[in-house]
Amino acid sequence: MNLEDRCPCQSGDTFGDCCAKFLNAVGTSFPPTAQALMRSRFTAFATGNVDYLLVTWHPAYRPAVLELDPGQQWYRLDILDTCAGGPLDTEGEVSFRAHYRYRNLRESFSETSSFVRTGRQWLYVQALSLA
Repeated sequence: MNLEDRCPCQSGDTFGDCCAKFLNAVGTSFPPTAQALMRSRFTAFATGNVDYLLVTWHPAYRPAVLELDPGQQWYRLDILDTCAGGPLDTEGEVSFRAHYRYRNLRESFSETSSFVRTGRQWLYVQALSLA
């Protein structure tokens, strides 16, 4: 993905000014909020960055292996709500709708996810609810 392209997370910024700084600097640059982590994880799904997804998944819940379906193309993220998850919080929740194409069909799903901050790093814990 070109750094000048629009970021897949739909922040309105370019990829280079948004999620690339986290995806390309794993372990040295951290999203400051749970929502920013959610956006960067969506971008990781959209760009096929499995390593970033695993590193940002809480170790107690992280799968040993993660395989993404190359036929599934993630193209839009709508943040529906956030609860806590700010720079001074240690826990947060983000509700979102993710849109994707699969086998020429447009699909979406909604989820509320939980996040925890350990030191400077926010981590995805698990889905609390699916809609």
